[in-house]
Amino acid sequence: MTSTTTDTGSADVLAMLRDSLARYLDDHHGFEQRVHALARAGNAPPDFWQGLARDLDLLGAALPSAQGGLGLGLAAHLALMPVLGAALAAEPYLSTMVLGAGLLQRHAGAHADALLHRIAAGQAVLAFAHDEPHSRHDRTDVRTRLTRQPDGSLQLEGCKAVVQAAPWASHLIVSARGGAGLSLVVLRADAAGVRMRAYPTRDGGRAADIAFDAVRLPAEALLGPEGGALPQIEQALDEATLAVCAESIGVMRRLMHDTLDYVRQRKQFGVPIASFQALQHRLADMHMALEQAEALTLGVGESMTDAMSSQARARAVSSAKVAAAKACRAVGQGAVQLHGGMGMTEELAVGHYVRRATLIESQFGPMAWHLRRVAHIVQADER
Repeated sequence: MTSTTTDTGSADVLAMLRDSLARYLDDHHGFEQRVHALARAGNAPPDFWQGLARDLDLLGAALPSAQGGLGLGLAAHLALMPVLGAALAAEPYLSTMVLGAGLLQRHAGAHADALLHRIAAGQAVLAFAHDEPHSRHDRTDVRTRLTRQPDGSLQLEGCKAVVQAAPWASHLIVSARGGAGLSLVVLRADAAGVRMRAYPTRDGGRAADIAFDAVRLPAEALLGPEGGALPQIEQALDEATLAVCAESIGVMRRLMHDTLDYVRQRKQFGVPIASFQALQHRLADMHMALEQAEALTLGVGESMTDAMSSQARARAVSSAKVAAAKACRAVGQGAVQLHGGMGMTEELAVGHYVRRATLIESQFGPMAWHLRRVAHIVQADER
């Protein structure tokens, strides 16, 4: 799943998928269409989502051929996420294909296989409910409980916070403390006992806080052995973190494009402000931050394989996330300042992209959290 090594044929397929996706989003998810969609936002997936399966047959790109996919793995996510980021359309791809499908693939079984086929066909949307109100990005701090009942069924109790794309989801994958460690269960989002408080996020997406009140589940809802899910959770979250870094590249490219257009057109003292040396230096700094983040993200993606140790993966992914967060801040703040006050208006696309870049900085852990993670790994290696 995690290998991004691609031969020439795979590279050609990825390029074709990128081009097809870009054209499709231009036609079906342009800025004006996004604004209209936000105005009538509800709890159904975005209009373009079905088209990714029906018109492009794209949702299976990362999935193994046994589940109806092309078997391109993480390479597909890293190729497609910048395109989705440039269109502000990463959800529910991130929650469904990167997190949800990634977890299902690591837990073979009839239940998981059937759901993966539905995902590839665009018939299911997933959300991963892991973070809790107290956890502060600690991936092991889970208090939701999974208990086995005398009849062999399972009972789920607890709450999850800020579950991205949950209002759109047909199914939830939920982490819970069961057995000797963490377990994963999959259930329908409308199952009895599931209470969801949905709300819009600052970047135009949807999220929810979810409570599980004595939710009864069949034994087959359990993914993998009870209590043994932490390594799979860590790997899925690291892959999602790298995918968000790739998304940020598309977001920042659009910010750079719009900012360059603006400073070339905006005149002061009779000349375009792009001719001012101070602004040229600022634009150069923004461009360099973007290039560094892209190079590190792609480099980490090329090095990630299933044989990579968890410590090496964590160090590499967190390093990429720090670079992406720094770049999001530099490019986002620069775009707003060079546009002046109108850079944060609803009418101008740059404001929407800056808000997404700002949220990417903290998604799956802010810069300080990832710096501490790398420091702990380095200290452990030096002992």
